[in-house]
Amino acid sequence: MSAVFEKPSYLSRVAPMLHGFDGPLAFAVFLLACAGLLTMYSSGFDYGSRFVDHGRNMLLAGVIMFVVAQIPPQRLQTFAVPLYMAGVALLIAVAVFGITKKGARRWLNVGIVIQPSEILKIAMPLMLAWWFQKREGQMRPLDFLVAGLLLIVPVGLIVKQPDLGTAILVTAAGFAVIFFAGLSWKLILPPLMLGIVGATLIVFFEPQLCADGVRWPLLHDYQQQRVCTLLDPSKDPLGKGFHIIQGMIAIGSGGVLGKGFMQGTQTHLEFIPERTTDFIFAAYSEEFGLLGNLFLICGFLFLVLRGLGIALEASTVFSRLLAGAITMIFFTYAFVNMGMVSGILPVVGVPLPFISYGGTAMVTLGLGLGILMSIAKAKRLVQS
Repeated sequence: MSAVFEKPSYLSRVAPMLHGFDGPLAFAVFLLACAGLLTMYSSGFDYGSRFVDHGRNMLLAGVIMFVVAQIPPQRLQTFAVPLYMAGVALLIAVAVFGITKKGARRWLNVGIVIQPSEILKIAMPLMLAWWFQKREGQMRPLDFLVAGLLLIVPVGLIVKQPDLGTAILVTAAGFAVIFFAGLSWKLILPPLMLGIVGATLIVFFEPQLCADGVRWPLLHDYQQQRVCTLLDPSKDPLGKGFHIIQGMIAIGSGGVLGKGFMQGTQTHLEFIPERTTDFIFAAYSEEFGLLGNLFLICGFLFLVLRGLGIALEASTVFSRLLAGAITMIFFTYAFVNMGMVSGILPVVGVPLPFISYGGTAMVTLGLGLGILMSIAKAKRLVQS
C-alpha cells in the first residue's frame, strides 16, 4: 500500500501567518486608509500621479506591516541597539557631509538619498524599551537619567539639521517609553508648568516679542516666524500667514456636512498650499465638514485606544513599553497635524497618518503597525 501525500493548499499555508492578527486595529487602519484614498483622489487628481503613488505607498506599508508582524517581539528586541547606533551614526554623518536643501541639512547619499532621522522614529522607542527591559526589577533614578541621555543625543542632532517636526515625533516616542516605565510625576509637572507659563507669557507679550528686529535665542529665524505667525497670521496674510489663514478658511467653509466629494473650492482653486501633504486635513474638512472630521478623529482615537490596549495586554516590559510608544507616535502625528492646520499649533512638517502623501512616512507607519500586530499576535498565540 502506497501512502498518499496531499500538498497543503495555499490558504492552509497562509492561515498561520494571519492567525493572531488584531482585527479591531486592522479595521481602524482600513477605515482611515479609505478616507485617505478618497481625500487624495479629490485633492490630488490633477496633481500628477499623486493618487496612484499614494495607493502604491499604502500597499508597500501593508506589506511591511505583514512582514514585521511575523517577527516575534523577542526577535525585535535584538534589533534595538544596532538600529539605534546606526541611526545616530547616520545623523552624525548628515551633520558632517549631508545634503542641504532649502537651508536644511537632513539627507545623506549612500547610493540612494535617505533621511536618517526617520530611522529614529522606530529606533528610539526600540532602544529605550530594550534598556528598561534590561533594568526590570532593579530600576534606579540613574536609569532614567541614562534613558534621557539616549533620547537627547539624537534629538539634538535632528534639531540641529534643523527638522523640528521629526524632532517632536522622536521626542514624543522616547518620552512615552520613559513615562510608561514609571517616571515620577514630580519630575514631569515642573517642566510642564514652566512650559504653560512660558506659552502664556509669549501670547501676552506677543507685540513686543514679534516686533521687527527682535531675535529669540535658541530658535532659527524661520522657527521664530512660525510662532509669531501662529499668534497673529493677519500680520502677513499673503506671506507667512497664508498657510494658516487658508487652512482655517477651508475648515470653516466646510460647515457641518461639508461641500461634498470633489466640491471643495479652496482645494480645487489651489488656495490651500501643500493640499496633498501637510495641509490635506484642510482639504478633507472642506469637503466632508464637521461630521467627516468627527469620523476621522474617532478613527484615530479608536486606533490609539486599541494600541494602548495591546500595550496593557503585553506579556513583557519590552513589549508593553514599545507598544505604548508606537501608539503615542500615531497620536502625536494626528494631534500635531490637525493642530497646525487648525491654527492652534505652529506649522511643522508632520503629515496626517494614512491621509497625507509621503512614502517615507507611510513606511514608518507600516513598521509601527507591524510592531503592534507582532505584540498583539504574540500575546494571542500564548493564550491559545
